[in-house]
Amino acid sequence: MKDATAIVGIAESKFSKNLEASECQLASEVIIAALAEAGLKPSDVDGMASYTMETTSEVDIAKNMGAGDINFFGQVGYGGGAGPGCVGLIAMAVATGQCEVGVAWRSRKRGSGQRPWAANDQVTVGASWTRPWGLLRPADEIGMLTRRYMHEYGATREHLCNVAMSVRKHANNNPNAIMYERKMTRDDYMNARWISEPLCLFDNCLETDGALACVVVSAERAKDCPQTPVYIHSVSQGLPPQHQTMTNYWNEDPLRGPAWCCADGLYKTSDIKPEDIKVAQLYDAFSPLIILSLEGYGFCERGEGAAFTEDGGIEVGGRLPVNTSGGGLSEAYVHGFNLINENVRQMRGTSCNQVEGADTCIVTAGEGVPTSAMILRR
Repeated sequence: MKDATAIVGIAESKFSKNLEASECQLASEVIIAALAEAGLKPSDVDGMASYTMETTSEVDIAKNMGAGDINFFGQVGYGGGAGPGCVGLIAMAVATGQCEVGVAWRSRKRGSGQRPWAANDQVTVGASWTRPWGLLRPADEIGMLTRRYMHEYGATREHLCNVAMSVRKHANNNPNAIMYERKMTRDDYMNARWISEPLCLFDNCLETDGALACVVVSAERAKDCPQTPVYIHSVSQGLPPQHQTMTNYWNEDPLRGPAWCCADGLYKTSDIKPEDIKVAQLYDAFSPLIILSLEGYGFCERGEGAAFTEDGGIEVGGRLPVNTSGGGLSEAYVHGFNLINENVRQMRGTSCNQVEGADTCIVTAGEGVPTSAMILRR
C-alpha cells in the first residue's frame, strides 16, 4: 500500500449550525465537487467508503451523484475513530484492483440533529455499567480520563487552554471556520462555564452541519489529474486489548488508549517517523485528546504532552503545528474529516495557515475510541 495511491480531489460544504440541505444532498454535492477538482466525472466512480454512523447509504449517494457500476463499497465504525480508516479502506481497494476511482465522505447534520450518544440504541454493554452512575456523555467520560492525567503528570487547565487557544488562533485565519475572526482570550477560557469538570465550554468540540469528501486513485493515474497528488503513505487502525470506549476502565493503564496501538501499526509500515512529520491534524472532540495523541503517536514522551503545548508549541511556527484549520474545536465538528482535507491542503501548499516546507503530515481519528490514522506525503 505504501505510496500506491493518492488523494487527487477534495471538497467541503459550508459549515453551519443549521444547514437547509439534507445529509444526502450535502454528501452528493461535495462528492461531485471533489471529483470535478480531480478532473473526473461521477460515472468514473466505482468505489465508495463511509462511516457506519452515517444516515446516507451507498445506494442513495450513488443514485443522486450519478455513479455507474460500483464494484467496491464499505464502512468503518466508531464515529470519530473512522475518518482515516475510511480513506485507508478505499485506498486498499484501489491498490488491490477492487476499484479504480474511490470516494470517501462524511455528511452530518449534527448541529441541527440529535447527538448519537443520546439515543437509547447507542448504549453499549460497557456503558450500561456507567450511565446509571452519572457518566452520561462523552464529555463526562473524557473529563474523568483528563482528571486522571492531571493527577499523574501535573497537567493543569493552563495546558488545556493552550490547546483551545492554539486551534482558535488557526481558525481565526480560516474563512470557512465557524470561529473565523472570533478571537478568544485566556480570560475567556478561564471564565467559561463548566461542561464536565475539568472540561469547560471551550474544551468541547463544536456541533456542526456539513459534509466533506475526497477522491482516491492509483499513484500512476494521479499523475494525469490536475491537482498535486497527495500520496497515502501509511494507514492503520487501533483497538487495544480489553478496551472500554472513552475510558479504558479495564486496562491496567487507562491512559494508554487506542492511539498507542494505532501508532504501532502506522509506523511499522512507514518510512516516515514522528521526527520527520512537519504538521499534524489530531482529532480534537475534546482538548485533552490532542495532549494524549501527541504522546500516543510519538511526538513526545509519556506525560510530556501537556508541556509540549507551552510557548506556542502546537501553533504554526511551533514545534509541531496542530489542527491548522481550527479542527473540531474551532473550525467544524464533522467527525474529523475536515482534518483530512486540511492535511491535503497543507501538502498542496494551499492552507490558510500554511506550514513552511510541509511535505509530510499525519492525521488521526479519535483517541478514546477504536481509532485510525494515516501519514500523507507530497
